[in-house]
Amino acid sequence: MTVTLPPAARLDDRTVVVTGASSGIGRAAVRELARLGATVAVVGRNPDRTRTVAHEIGGRAYLADFSDLSSVRDLAEQLLAENPRIHVLANNAGATVPERALTVDGHETTFQGNHLAPFLLTALLTPRLLETAKEAPAGSVRIVQTASAGNLFGKVDLDDLDNARGAWAGGFRAYGTSKLLNVLFTRELARRLPRAGGGVDAFAFHPGFVASGFGGDGAFMTAAKRLAVSTEDGAEPLIRLAGAATVPAPSGNYFDRLKAPGRVARQANDADLARRLWDESARLVDLDETI
Repeated sequence: MTVTLPPAARLDDRTVVVTGASSGIGRAAVRELARLGATVAVVGRNPDRTRTVAHEIGGRAYLADFSDLSSVRDLAEQLLAENPRIHVLANNAGATVPERALTVDGHETTFQGNHLAPFLLTALLTPRLLETAKEAPAGSVRIVQTASAGNLFGKVDLDDLDNARGAWAGGFRAYGTSKLLNVLFTRELARRLPRAGGGVDAFAFHPGFVASGFGGDGAFMTAAKRLAVSTEDGAEPLIRLAGAATVPAPSGNYFDRLKAPGRVARQANDADLARRLWDESARLVDLDETI
């Protein structure tokens, strides 16, 4: 049975954290969430753009570089210190890189930026989300991942999460795999959250092919973007998942734009792979305890 996300409601007295909020669908989303009354934590890497967006919407700017896990820990510490309640965490930041490279932590850039960093941020903020859920309307506290239909072209190898083997293919193979990791992470979150206290749901979504700066400005991408949706349209699933009074699908669902269930790679349905990915991710970011 296919369901459709309802429009966002008023978000007064709700705090929403959005990463990758200084450009693209993140920027479009935070503008609308603020218009609906939310207190928005605008998280970005570029200082000028992030502060500009935060100033425009009356939110607060938070700077973080996901290629450095110590920066993610600092971000979580600041968010927890300044936000006694967090109703929605939207892990929206993501990128492709044209050439394989390693972060300061020794991980492949796409894998760390698109999966490990949001995994760590989510783990560090989840206790606050669970606490918030005790006083919030049922089903209104959520963790949202910006995934992609690119997950259909991903392939997860737990022995090669840093994408050391195989053709680089301009980074799109690693990107597709990272988006499949987002779906697996979401499904394992949905399994774990109820036993951690409940009240928090997890969802992932595909925004559509968006006409933004994502993917670079090569000839293929420039031509393809002529068929893309606007950043405002691409932001609509994020806005609705953050702001709808209820989500008409069980926690763990993946939305293709506004519809669920969306198509996912076969590995996305492997519960054992999701559990093992969680354990390996926790080891790689040096987390002794997770939910």
